[in-house]
Amino acid sequence: MFEERMIRKTHHMTGPGQTSSCCQHLKPSASLAGAASVIIGHPLDTVKVFGFFKGMSFPLASIAVYNSVVFGVFSNTQRFLSQHHCRDPEASRSRTLSDLLLASMVAGVVSVGLGAPVDLIKIRLQMQTQPFREANLALKPRAVALGKQPVYQGPVHCIATIVRTEGLAGMYRGVGAMLLRDVPGYCLYFIPYVFLNDWITPEACTGPNPCAVWLAGGMAGAISWGTATPMDVVKSRLQADGVYLNKYKGVLDCISQSYQKEGLKVFFRGITVNAVRGFPMSAAMFLGYELSLQAIRGDHTVTNP
Repeated sequence: MFEERMIRKTHHMTGPGQTSSCCQHLKPSASLAGAASVIIGHPLDTVKVFGFFKGMSFPLASIAVYNSVVFGVFSNTQRFLSQHHCRDPEASRSRTLSDLLLASMVAGVVSVGLGAPVDLIKIRLQMQTQPFREANLALKPRAVALGKQPVYQGPVHCIATIVRTEGLAGMYRGVGAMLLRDVPGYCLYFIPYVFLNDWITPEACTGPNPCAVWLAGGMAGAISWGTATPMDVVKSRLQADGVYLNKYKGVLDCISQSYQKEGLKVFFRGITVNAVRGFPMSAAMFLGYELSLQAIRGDHTVTNP
């Protein structure tokens, strides 16, 4: 019964789990959805620091490319895998868990390649708004003086400073932790969305149902961000490291030092904020993506009486 519903709905599906060709529509729809998710989620993203919209311009400017690529990679990888299983176009519309898993993992790897520098700049700009009381205890006089004024004047200056002082590799600080966060994170993002959306959508609905998309997207976001919290803590610490001090040698050293000083609970710090943030962000992302793609394609949801 479940497989029959999936096969029947896939023909009309316009979301990231689709198997029909729509590459030309991915960029504008994902761009609009990404911008909506950033605007909604960014204030909650900075609850851990100060200044709700500090550092927002950079992720907002880059979100078009980022989400277009991530959603495009997921959709096209899934379609490739489905077509590889069976040459019959009709049969290839059936999705399997293994296809969704592999497509999500590929999307996660690609997202790290694009998102690591963006995340680094966002973290560095956000972290300037809070006092570094603990770090200042071990700083030299010049570093303390620098701490009274912003180290970075903006995204461009931040990039130039990091490249000059740390090299190009510095733009990928914390990439190991980000891989450990995003690869399983995207598996717990796309897969729950695809199955929850199919389960919630009424059988009579032959197109994206806004309520189902919103609820499935929000739940998928809450699940993904909640479970990604431990590695998100490590990733954020590694990326914030280097502004005033270099405390960590790598992922394992960061985990070890954090555990020794603050205990196991430190890795779940902010889990509530992440889960709460993840729901509206992802709900806006998927809803914006589905509806904008539907509008661009000129499709209309048809509900049989």
